Amino acid sequence: MSAEETEYRVVETSSVTEEELTRLLNEYAGRGGWTFDGFHFAMREGSHRPSMAFALFHRKLKSEEGGEMC
Repeated sequence: MSAEETEYRVVETSSVTEEELTRLLNEYAGRGGWTFDGFHFAMREGSHRPSMAFALFHRKLKSEEGGEMC
């Protein structure tokens, strides 16, 4: 019998541009089975633009009961 566990990845960037966010999505969603969950933005007081962004991804890992994770 196999069980699934979820692995998460957070990718931080201080370059919050359309090009950089697109690059992050393409790089991580295109490899290793990562699924994009969303962005979280950190704002500076008095500014309308975010100063940092965090891209969130997850993927399912399968393991055999009593075995090691792959």
